[in-house]
Amino acid sequence: MIEIGKYNTLKIARDTQIGLYLTDGNQDILLPNKYVPREFEIGEEIIVFVYLDQEERPVATTLEPYIYLNEFALLRVNFINKFGAFLDMGLEKDLFVPFREQAREMEKGKRYLVFMYLDEKSNRLVGTSKINQFLSNDEITVEKGEEVDLIISHITDMGINVIINEQHKGLLYKDEVYEDVRTGDRMKGYIKNIRPDKKIDVTLQQTGFAGIEPNAEKVLDELRASRGFLRLNDDSHPEDIKTVLKMSKKTFKKAIGTLYKQKLIEIKEDGIYLVKE
Repeated sequence: MIEIGKYNTLKIARDTQIGLYLTDGNQDILLPNKYVPREFEIGEEIIVFVYLDQEERPVATTLEPYIYLNEFALLRVNFINKFGAFLDMGLEKDLFVPFREQAREMEKGKRYLVFMYLDEKSNRLVGTSKINQFLSNDEITVEKGEEVDLIISHITDMGINVIINEQHKGLLYKDEVYEDVRTGDRMKGYIKNIRPDKKIDVTLQQTGFAGIEPNAEKVLDELRASRGFLRLNDDSHPEDIKTVLKMSKKTFKKAIGTLYKQKLIEIKEDGIYLVKE
């Protein structure tokens, strides 16, 4: 079955004046001439993305879209009409977001985090910025300490809301983030805590002993890049450590403690020195 909004591996069935017709054995679909490869053979398999054209007919393309079915992406609004907003999804046709699916009224030229789904009534690909309806913490599929994929959802005074593995809602505390993040950013994170009420706290740093090693390596890398000396030590101000190393003072102290025990650095009053390797 050919799936709309996804990549499909199809066979080339026949060559026509308007393009190649591809098939999954049950259904044929057009790959317009502009996307036909220079060399091909009838019966050969080809990977294409399938979406709906301006006439709402399934069509294949070799272009790479910015968003896939049942996934999230940060997209820019190309134009707005009386029905809703149309967002650039990297294809000839824009993704339609009706007004009823806008968490707040969209503006032309701005970017919004949206989810793309297939509307069962119209069989059309539709976008929505009301993303919470597609996230659930009822059945949690992650564990404490597990590495996960994060998407920055929105930033509040309390913290940074994130999407975990495109399934769950989570919270990243601002005072634990040492880099600039924006809505739509994708990054790796770790499950810090799963609360009794099923709310999930996440962190960008590994916890426990496993978290010391990457941070210790980060300090080493910075030392090597700074000719073996950093004007930082146990007494340094937390903001100075954050500026130079993008980590908390607590994490920094653990990292240099590890390096000191391994005799890789010397800690002096004016800073830390790399022991000659």
